[in-house]
Amino acid sequence: MSTVFNDSFHPEWMDRKAFKFGHKLLGHPALALENLAQVIPSLPSANVMYSKGLLDTGADFEGTFKKRPQDCSIEETIENIRTTDSYIMVRRPEDHPSFADLHRALEEEVAEALRLRGLNPRVIDPHLYLFIASPNSVTPFHIDRYSTFLMQFRGSKQVCVHPQWDERVVTPEDTEAYVVFERTKLPWSPDVDRFGTTFEFSPGEALHIPFLAGHHVRNGPDDVSISMSIIFNTEESWVWRRALTLNHLLRQRLGMQPSPVGHTPWLDTTKSNVLRVHDKVSHLLGR
Repeated sequence: MSTVFNDSFHPEWMDRKAFKFGHKLLGHPALALENLAQVIPSLPSANVMYSKGLLDTGADFEGTFKKRPQDCSIEETIENIRTTDSYIMVRRPEDHPSFADLHRALEEEVAEALRLRGLNPRVIDPHLYLFIASPNSVTPFHIDRYSTFLMQFRGSKQVCVHPQWDERVVTPEDTEAYVVFERTKLPWSPDVDRFGTTFEFSPGEALHIPFLAGHHVRNGPDDVSISMSIIFNTEESWVWRRALTLNHLLRQRLGMQPSPVGHTPWLDTTKSNVLRVHDKVSHLLGR
């Protein structure tokens, strides 16, 4: 019996569509504001990103956090989070001992879900992200280079998730450039949300966001939002990442228009293998 996810979890839908389910981690001491106020300042500064002022849905999500506010510290941001329109994102909080057991339990849960879906249970680079945000704050539209389970612990939010590989939302060229970290700001307009599904999200609920599925978030008006995700790759998504990288190289270096990734499994696997050979040859040649 699962100690983390409840019976509404659907492993067969992983990386196929977004779905909401329940989690059993409410009240976990690691997620208390008192513990977070001690944990976050103790982590390496590179792990803690924060912004001041409400973000727009169309903003550059990753680029925003490369520019830290100059007029407030992370300690001040945490202390005043209820009233300052701030957003805190913490990468790998499991580096602190109070999150270690939680990280291990979630990794085991993901491995079991992969087994139930009939995939190799190896979980590639699983790590946690912690989000603390003021009421009404926005997480701009973006895609993730990982599969995601997002869990809510305090406050409420709306999460709009678009179908994976939907070229009306994110073009293949933009997806490829995002995966290789060439561009992090994606085009977005309210019109594309008609292709997505909006999930109402409250404490005790969790959401699966498939690999590279476009999404954005708006927190509720009544309370600080605390949520946490475990993000990870699988052998399947790692094939996709490598195939996307090869597509990007073919476009940039050879001017080709390769077929999009995510529609033909055998072709994605072939592209992944070609990139692996390319990388080995480049390494041998010292490039």
